[in-house]
Amino acid sequence: MVLYIIGLIVGGLIVGLLARLIHPGKDSMSVWMTIALGAVSMLIAGLIVKPLIGFGGGIITAIVVAVILLALYGRFARNNGSRSGFATR
Repeated sequence: MVLYIIGLIVGGLIVGLLARLIHPGKDSMSVWMTIALGAVSMLIAGLIVKPLIGFGGGIITAIVVAVILLALYGRFARNNGSRSGFATR
């Protein structure tokens, strides 16, 4: 089980970079954040998606999850600080 999780994290390094290539637009994400995003996506695909539906824990599912997480991160990072509705100078 430990080797499986280590494999998911190492694969996540590649997944994060591929997700950045696939996702359109400019992201203000650092390289380390991209690696973390890929690792989390790989863990989600391997430990949550595969047991729930019985398949889909591979790299393609992880890339899809990473692109979705990247889009969500971009949306929330862009709106950070503008939720109050007050104009700032």
